[in-house]
Amino acid sequence: MEHHHLRLILLLLFLFLPNTCFSFSFQTPSSNEFSNQSSSSLKQQILELANSPSTVKWMKRIRREIHEHPELAYEEFRTSAVIRRELDLLGVEYKWPVAGTGVVAKIGYGSPPFVALRADMDALPIQEMVDWDHKSKVDGKMHACAHDAHVAMLLGAAKILQEMKDMLQTTVVLIFQPAEERGTGAKDMIQEQVLEDVGAILGLHLGAEYPTGVVASRPGEFLAGCGSFEAKIKGKGGLAGVPQHCFDPVLAASTSVISLQNIVSREADPLDSQGLLMT
Repeated sequence: MEHHHLRLILLLLFLFLPNTCFSFSFQTPSSNEFSNQSSSSLKQQILELANSPSTVKWMKRIRREIHEHPELAYEEFRTSAVIRRELDLLGVEYKWPVAGTGVVAKIGYGSPPFVALRADMDALPIQEMVDWDHKSKVDGKMHACAHDAHVAMLLGAAKILQEMKDMLQTTVVLIFQPAEERGTGAKDMIQEQVLEDVGAILGLHLGAEYPTGVVASRPGEFLAGCGSFEAKIKGKGGLAGVPQHCFDPVLAASTSVISLQNIVSREADPLDSQGLLMT
């Protein structure tokens, strides 16, 4: 299954190229416009590079190495080192550290707006129970949300783009983001100007519910966003015999929990997936 990961991200990238409004295109010998023949040839070239035995073997090794050594949010030092090691070997320039452990690389020579590809790096505090050759070696931590594969996919895209960089007429920004599971890594990277001059950003998430080799999408919002707020409920103590002079914060907090859950269960479209977590 792993050899399809790069294929997915490269096909998605390629499909974006021909009709983009961001002037992201490839040069051809005869014309600056894509013909059916040239785009088919380009697609075939990308697929051949992506599915070559050496690339497949390389990506599997990276994914398994990261899977064996999962790291939680803002602790992705080893993972970041693996990314930088591979980028160095590919000859790709990068900036590090970004938002603590993040890495941002660029390939191409074009002017803004740029196109960005993004992958998350952090694992989850989950014990891996399945026994296999590349099981997590860190007790209580596991790549249970496929971020190990996401990193391998983005490095795979870096390898292909680097080999074809002379054909690019723009710059592709590769974003390796920390702390996705905490919900703060993207915000931290944005604050460090990672998306400056970026006109579009693409990302993928593995989905076990679809067959290998399938890319699924839909119009509008798709993957989850993470928002939060903090509320303080203040009460006023008093005697049980005169409750009218008291403000019970426990009752107010309990009512708030039920009312907030009703927003999701009674006021939102059931086909519009939402969740509410209260701590």
